[in-house]
Amino acid sequence: QVLLVESGGGLVQAGGSLSLSCVSSGRPISSYFMGWYRQAPGKEREFVAAISWSSDYTNYEDSVKGRFTISRDNAKNSVYLQMNNLSPEDTGVYYCAAPPDSCSYSTECEYEFWGQGTQVTVSS
Repeated sequence: QVLLVESGGGLVQAGGSLSLSCVSSGRPISSYFMGWYRQAPGKEREFVAAISWSSDYTNYEDSVKGRFTISRDNAKNSVYLQMNNLSPEDTGVYYCAAPPDSCSYSTECEYEFWGQGTQVTVSS
């Protein structure tokens, strides 16, 4: 069973920065795509960013391109999301996500494992 634990959320003013971390246990992340999602109040959960197992490929939702950076440290079984120039529209619960065990070295899978989320609140 994969367990994902996010941290680093908080309250920040518009224009500020936050750095989120996700630590995975139960399975090494080194051969898996990893992602970040967020859910704003009253809205559905949406994709934010993803990173390939070797960090050579990253993908971002359009509104965060140039402001957010996803990274990973396989030795620490961790994935990170650096968020700069935050706006109130970035407010929400941020979730780390991992694919099923069968999706090693694959980009074709849905995410199966989710963390409990960390709250990010950006004030104007």
